Amino acid sequence: MVPELKTSSREEREAFIKTTYACKADCDACGICVMFHNKDPLIVFKDYIAGMKTYEEILSLYRY
Repeated sequence: MVPELKTSSREEREAFIKTTYACKADCDACGICVMFHNKDPLIVFKDYIAGMKTYEEILSLYRY
């Protein structure tokens, strides 16, 4: 479940991103790097982690 901005801490949101988008060391089967155009998920979601934008707002920028 995605931690909501109003009810979660910065640490909870950061842990969620780290867990959800952890490197699986299998690039052919994963796709995270491709999805985020080779950007680290912690950088992609920095505004979510900081509580400035929702998870959905950021994720929608990377959907094809």
